[in-house]
Amino acid sequence: MANDTFSALAHPLRRAIVERLSSGPATVGEVTRDFGVSKPTISRHLKTLEEAGVVSRVIAGRNHRLALRPDTLAEASGWIESQRRRWEALFDAVGEYLEERADQA
Repeated sequence: MANDTFSALAHPLRRAIVERLSSGPATVGEVTRDFGVSKPTISRHLKTLEEAGVVSRVIAGRNHRLALRPDTLAEASGWIESQRRRWEALFDAVGEYLEERADQA
């Protein structure tokens, strides 16, 4: 669901994780290096991203590899795009109305 995605992306640390994963899958350590927060904090943020379906995790032994789930991000992107088109159409209509009013004055 798109709302879960937006909620998951609301925090700057989670957005930073997503940005780092945009280059491709990586281990938890690679993705969260130099964030300056505790491991429990990282775990909570990763859990939020996983539960929202933004990130997937594959565990192989002690290695936890994370990857973006483009289908979830695409759903959110689609919603944003539909809103952008809607607002552009509304702004165009208001612009046309104002032009007509100016021509009548």
